[in-house]
Amino acid sequence: MRGPLPAAFLNAPLAHRAYHDRSLGRPENSRGAITAAITAGYGIEIDLQLSSDGVAMVFHDEALDRLTTHTGLIKHNTAAALAQIKLRDSEETIPTLAEILALVAGRTPLLIEIKDQTDTMSATDGRLESATATLLATYQGPVAVMSFNPHSIAHMARLAPQIPRGLTTSAYDPADWAPLAATTCDRLRAIPDYDRTLSSFISHEAADLSRPRVADLKCQGAAILCWTIRSPAAEAEARKIAQNITFETYAAALPA
Repeated sequence: MRGPLPAAFLNAPLAHRAYHDRSLGRPENSRGAITAAITAGYGIEIDLQLSSDGVAMVFHDEALDRLTTHTGLIKHNTAAALAQIKLRDSEETIPTLAEILALVAGRTPLLIEIKDQTDTMSATDGRLESATATLLATYQGPVAVMSFNPHSIAHMARLAPQIPRGLTTSAYDPADWAPLAATTCDRLRAIPDYDRTLSSFISHEAADLSRPRVADLKCQGAAILCWTIRSPAAEAEARKIAQNITFETYAAALPA
């Protein structure tokens, strides 16, 4: 089953890690950033990592260091422990996916990136995907999932075939992706898993949108999103190919 990406995802720009601004006390992937995106009329992109006890947490990095005053890895902490850890420059703590789904409640499109749990883009144990699928089974509202790791999206095709899914894709310059093996970069660069995962969209690295494979997929009916736009000029260039953008650090224009 290849469910199409809902039209809502091609309308309002998608706020990358929600509409975050640490100077205003709303860190990335926080409740405040989620609320700000909804208020501003944007769609939302968020990231998922897995706690040690199998709970889907809304957090981008594997490690706690950049975004909190704690150290260590998300996967080595329980959800209860993570819920006590404050995000930098705010009074907020790390939210669960369940909390964010309740907060969004279908009011705006929600694009969920399942982060690679293997560090090698290899087969996953399916725990994060299973936790995600369980929560999305009863969610009402426009939602889609994506991942750089095609094995994660293959899991989602099996676990939640009704949820639209796609691949997060890149030029995969080995210099940018170390320590990912250069051979893995070479393979993923060609986006070979689009049909195997029954995907309906890609979210591609903006600087690489001119790649012929992107045009080929668009001709085949794939929706083309992109990451990450940081200025109106970059947005204008990306929109020559992409049907919508994921943005941060500026206020993207809303459709008329």
